[in-house]
Amino acid sequence: MKKVLGYTAYFLAVILFSVFFIRYIGQRTIVEGNSMLPALADGDQLVSDKASYRFRDPERFEIIFFPYEYEEGAYYIKRIVGLPGETVRIDTDGNIYINGELLEEHYGLEPIEYAGLAEEEITLGEDEYFVLGDNRNISKDSRYSDVGNIRREDIIGRVIFRIYPLYAIGPVQ
Repeated sequence: MKKVLGYTAYFLAVILFSVFFIRYIGQRTIVEGNSMLPALADGDQLVSDKASYRFRDPERFEIIFFPYEYEEGAYYIKRIVGLPGETVRIDTDGNIYINGELLEEHYGLEPIEYAGLAEEEITLGEDEYFVLGDNRNISKDSRYSDVGNIRREDIIGRVIFRIYPLYAIGPVQ
């Protein structure tokens, strides 16, 4: 009887820890589509950190995930480009400007062809972020009105580690 109680207690502890971990610490996420190429590809399996944003704000160029509000159970994975309080604009050559200054970045797969909402300067609110997919010309991101600026409260976490495919295991930059 003692052995059964021991196994039961161990089993319950594992379940409670798993629930706690998934709810507050980390989450496995699977990439669907190629909007984040070359950083992330369709089918990549990722571990996301849900805890760090409880202690600090998201930073420029971090890859985050958040729910797509128009489709139940759909999540988007994008890179933060604009931070709260900044202005964002994309010119006709596909250059990104933050507060009127050219953003030096190397994440885009190719020059942006469609500026969308960012054709005109966008001023982000105190809790808003502007996100883009790395594969800019096929990504549905903050340039589109149904995605728009991402509120801080809607960010679930940041992508930190790839666990599949096996040849690409490691930290996500």
